[in-house]
Amino acid sequence: MITEAALQEHTSRDLAQMAKKKGVQGWHSMRKPQLVKALFKLAKDKEKQNKKLAAVKSKSNAKSVSPSPIASPLISAKTRPQKSTRATKKIAASESDIAKRLRQQRAQQEKLRNIAFCEINNAGQTIPKRDRIVLIVRDSFWLQGYWEITAATVSRIKIAMGTNWHKAVPMLRLLEITSRGNTNSFEEVAKEIPIQGGASNWYINVPDPNKSYRLAIGYLLPSENEDSDRFHLIAKSNEVLTMPSNCDGDQSWSDITNNAEKYYAQSGGYDPARVSAELRDVFEEKSEQPLHSVAIQNIPTLSRFGADLEFKVDAHLVIHGVTDSNASLTIKGAPVPVNDDGSFVLRMDLPEKRQVLPIIASSFDGTQQRTTVLAIERNTKSLEPLHRSVNEVDI
Repeated sequence: MITEAALQEHTSRDLAQMAKKKGVQGWHSMRKPQLVKALFKLAKDKEKQNKKLAAVKSKSNAKSVSPSPIASPLISAKTRPQKSTRATKKIAASESDIAKRLRQQRAQQEKLRNIAFCEINNAGQTIPKRDRIVLIVRDSFWLQGYWEITAATVSRIKIAMGTNWHKAVPMLRLLEITSRGNTNSFEEVAKEIPIQGGASNWYINVPDPNKSYRLAIGYLLPSENEDSDRFHLIAKSNEVLTMPSNCDGDQSWSDITNNAEKYYAQSGGYDPARVSAELRDVFEEKSEQPLHSVAIQNIPTLSRFGADLEFKVDAHLVIHGVTDSNASLTIKGAPVPVNDDGSFVLRMDLPEKRQVLPIIASSFDGTQQRTTVLAIERNTKSLEPLHRSVNEVDI
């Protein structure tokens, strides 16, 4: 027997489909409580009908048995339970199939509702340890959001929502940042994007260039009145300013690893008003290289008399070459993308040490392999600073 509690766990759409299949009159105009009541009544009526049918068959079998005073009790005792058992098993099997389908649907819905990050990277480490979301400017009209949500956060929200958890919708909210007056800023929801478990990034189209945005992630609990919808916020991203429409963008996500500085700068990484530690961490992790600090980007050409002269030097290693366009390429075991013309380029950090980098190209069918080994050593030395008095300086 299907219970009302089991039916309540389904969405209105699922209940409507069930009502349609079972021929419920007027199902298309019913709300969820009405659908639950109609389906429960239908199941209850069907159960009563099956019981009546089983009773009629049992009486019919009893009348058809010979009225012999010795044989009659024995025959009726063997016959009636067999008929009743077959009908009971058939009903039980039908209810078992329905319960199984309901469990499978609930499990699938739970999987899509769970946005906890569960990707395993190449090193075999499961991340993350904290919730974070970043927003990246791709060009004048496209943004890209990337997020990592912990399982503990999803569990807390599930407990907080209680019986309403099955209604919750994972949601991205694009917030447009506008100024009200000279100092105050205001965030207004420009777009809501439903997401699902298994996704960790999303491309977002914006209609107008040269505007400020922020991305929020959480769970939306809808209600019949849109004004009373509740949004359970998990995290907010860094603030970005999209480029003017005359700026050229690049739609290739793989280029971020080779142009980390460019996309980091486009996303406000070097803007003191929009700088974000989360954005910097994600870019450095994905590109596997350190990013310049704001100070390095803005070194003054002249220092004031009497102040310490700021001076920092860094270096990176750029490996480039050409191979067959269908070949697979690895540098120190890590795969490197090969362009359509067979060229490749990789920018790497250059630490203070000696390192050996095997570069291996393999043919498409795996029958050929070429290897080149680079031995690179960095040895940076800083000399003692030279100090002179003001009188010794030619101005």
